Amino acid sequence: MNEDVVTYAAGAEEWGVLVGAVGAAGFFGLLIVIVWQVAATWRARMLAAREEQYKELATRYARLLEDTVELQRRTAEEQRQTLDELKRTRLSVGSMEKMMREIE
Repeated sequence: MNEDVVTYAAGAEEWGVLVGAVGAAGFFGLLIVIVWQVAATWRARMLAAREEQYKELATRYARLLEDTVELQRRTAEEQRQTLDELKRTRLSVGSMEKMMREIE
């Protein structure tokens, strides 16, 4: 009977070790899942922040592009005005030269 008690105690000890090993594996598995989810959440937040920065950059680029187009339009208009003024000046100088020749 003493042998049965010793065998039963050894069997219970083996079960205790097995339960401890399964519990430790479960605990470490839970830790791995928690760390994995925290990392995935952090990554998703970083991607969302990066996308928001890209949107802001695209908006700023579009605004700058509109400003550049407007500046180019103004510059072209000013160049046309300057060209017209230059043509009128040439005509005036030509007329003055013609008058000067006639006076001489």
